[in-house]
Amino acid sequence: MTQTFKYKLDFYYQQTLIYLATLVVYVGIKGSFIEEQFTFFYKDPLVIIIALFFAVSVVVLLLNRLRNRRLLISDTAITFMSRHRQHEILFDSIEWMFVGRERLVQTAGRFQLVVIKEKGRRRLFRIRVGRYERNRELSAAIDKIAEQVPKARSRRFGMQRRRP
Repeated sequence: MTQTFKYKLDFYYQQTLIYLATLVVYVGIKGSFIEEQFTFFYKDPLVIIIALFFAVSVVVLLLNRLRNRRLLISDTAITFMSRHRQHEILFDSIEWMFVGRERLVQTAGRFQLVVIKEKGRRRLFRIRVGRYERNRELSAAIDKIAEQVPKARSRRFGMQRRRP
């Protein structure tokens, strides 16, 4: 049985709407109350900056929408999928796995982080559970996988701590 979890785009939608609302409110106030006309509002540098932020957020939203990231969990593998790429991690090729909390990043009200070390690969795979839809189901599926594979030896994942 394969479970599919889509990457959440809520943050990108909210960001775009906030920039659009800010632009509309600022142009409305500036045009109607201060200058009493809408003919010169596009020369205002603040309008240009807000419009630029709005345009960038729309582009980022569209790119993430086109990317169509998904996480597939089957009986034998975890698959990271996007529109153009796919990477499959078989449970047999997992060297170790850590399921825990992340101290610095809170994603969608959840602190859960999954770190996977694949055999023969230096880089780790990080899954932030709160960034996917149906995060409780994803967490339960990850817990089932964690029972089958070895646990992490170190909590720091081999990263050196900076000392002054």
